[in-house]
Amino acid sequence: MDSETLLARITDYENRPNPYPLYAELREAGPVVRQADGSYLVGNYHEVAALLHDPRMSVYPRTRGEVTHKPPFLRLDDPEHHRLRTLAMRPFGPPHSPGRVDAMRGEIDQITKELMEPFEAGQQLDVVDDFAYPLPVTVICRLLGIPREDEPLFRAWSDALVAAADVRPGEDTTETDKTGDQARIEMGGYLVNLAEQRRGKPSDDLLSAFVNELDPALRLTQEELAETAVLLLIAGHETTVNLIANGVLTLLRQPEQLDQLRRDPDLLPQAVEELLRYEPPVHMRERIPLADIDIAGTTVAQGTPVVLALASGNRDPRRFHEPDRFDPTRPDNQHLGFGSGIHFCYGAPLARLEAQAALGALLPHLGTARPVQDPPPYRQNAMLRGPRHLPVQL
Repeated sequence: MDSETLLARITDYENRPNPYPLYAELREAGPVVRQADGSYLVGNYHEVAALLHDPRMSVYPRTRGEVTHKPPFLRLDDPEHHRLRTLAMRPFGPPHSPGRVDAMRGEIDQITKELMEPFEAGQQLDVVDDFAYPLPVTVICRLLGIPREDEPLFRAWSDALVAAADVRPGEDTTETDKTGDQARIEMGGYLVNLAEQRRGKPSDDLLSAFVNELDPALRLTQEELAETAVLLLIAGHETTVNLIANGVLTLLRQPEQLDQLRRDPDLLPQAVEELLRYEPPVHMRERIPLADIDIAGTTVAQGTPVVLALASGNRDPRRFHEPDRFDPTRPDNQHLGFGSGIHFCYGAPLARLEAQAALGALLPHLGTARPVQDPPPYRQNAMLRGPRHLPVQL
């Protein structure tokens, strides 16, 4: 049956430029579709949202060999997930540091301004390499307290870890997993070393806050610090790069909506929410049932991988009016762009701020701009989908 190959086709690089017809096929095939490799694929909004909130669905892939290290909180279930996430949030956001992200607004605006300075009308800009990548990388480096000049070092580690996290049905992932594990160990060691240099010498960054926590009950162990710092560094830039690049490409393809935003920049926050729905940076998430579970009339056995297609749920006509239309004024936009439930994206407020600043800085230059290549070349990754390059003629 064709529906049994849906995940393989969605993750096939040939379909990276436009997986949305396949998501429509998935929704038509039913709320739950069994795949040839025995996993299940879910693409309807209400089922995906319900499963993201279901405590019987684990994020921990217990099927993958022996795990010799403690995973980051993103790969843990409650109560351990809640404990580590709460400790990681203390210096980053509410309730302990409510002003942290908002205080970066001016700094983010300044970084975007500096990134735009070298470019003039008539020039070619690679939105990814020249803008969408350097902005969140610079911001997360400042936030964590990492030297910006070390970027080439952690870029290679980051690429290896992101590749290992991808959804790749039917592929032998042994080598990719091994490379990812090695990158995680090296990157964790690098970040712990940076943090240790600040022990007893507090500065205004997250690594310093973690090692200088006064309450022993609220301190991360060295292993927890390594995993948390690696997660924050990678998650702090990888997805935002896609959000900005997908956003620019969407606006260039929608001149009417682009003009509307140029006339009324106050619509930007709403437009970013619509971009998170229409072209989300994260397309799918994997969950593992802790017991046999009924999903919309289908019994899924304990331990069977279930892939939740967030991007498909975002285009579900049962939830969104005219879902294939990009509408920056869309009301009631409860998208799945940041996930949902206990694993709702930790960095969502920062990603929103960065996307608004980036698009705000680019809008005045995009009036007559055109993509040099459409579709552009995409990243290999199916889960974190976005252009690898986006050359634009200003």
